[in-house]
Amino acid sequence: MLSRSFDLSEVRRLEELAFAGWPALETRDVSGWRLRFSRGYTKRANSINALSPEAQIDQHSIERLEAAYRERGQLPTWRLSPLAPAGIADILTAQGYRALERSLVQICSLRASTPAPEVRIHLQPTETWIEAFAAHSPVRPEHRATMRRMLTAIAAPVGFALVAEAGQPMAMAIGAVNGDHMGLFDVLVMPNARRRGLARKVTESLYAWAWDHGARFAYLQVVATNAAAMPLYAAQGFRTVYDYEYFVPQS
Repeated sequence: MLSRSFDLSEVRRLEELAFAGWPALETRDVSGWRLRFSRGYTKRANSINALSPEAQIDQHSIERLEAAYRERGQLPTWRLSPLAPAGIADILTAQGYRALERSLVQICSLRASTPAPEVRIHLQPTETWIEAFAAHSPVRPEHRATMRRMLTAIAAPVGFALVAEAGQPMAMAIGAVNGDHMGLFDVLVMPNARRRGLARKVTESLYAWAWDHGARFAYLQVVATNAAAMPLYAAQGFRTVYDYEYFVPQS
């Protein structure tokens, strides 16, 4: 994790926004932890998340949280943000977990702007959007029904941005507005359309759309090693607020 102090109130607010922006099919709060279940589709929506540093970390509580996933045929995945209690990472490591995929939560201010003309923003995921997302994310066949349910569960206003040429999808992303914040999710540019500035156009078009829906800030979650995305987000004014890591059982 980043070695600095955190504004826990800001972390807590962004965590709640992100939970709503990428909703799980089922959520349960237990002993200061939020359990999210979505039949194994995405780690974010199938993870154990601390709600405060006072969340319980005694062995009985840990086993109880893990059991909820094992009962569903899933390996427990812990997502540790600055809200996680001190010592939980060491406890999980001692029990055979390993850290995976450090990600940054970033935020920036928005301003009034004009969407790129080639970017279409739909208020519901169209069949073309869903098919492109499933193919290029990619989404395994057994997860596609869950994916559809999760996408349609995002509370309005939500924008599904798409750039297509000759009927072929080139770039896409999701923007979910909640109050004065827009969450940016799943920015995809197809391999044959890269290095053309489409990631910038599709994201900035969503920022313009979100401004018109009352958003004044945007937030995102990006894997720290994503060398392609980080320069774009830095140029757009994003700053890192905090980071998190997943802890998964050793295979």
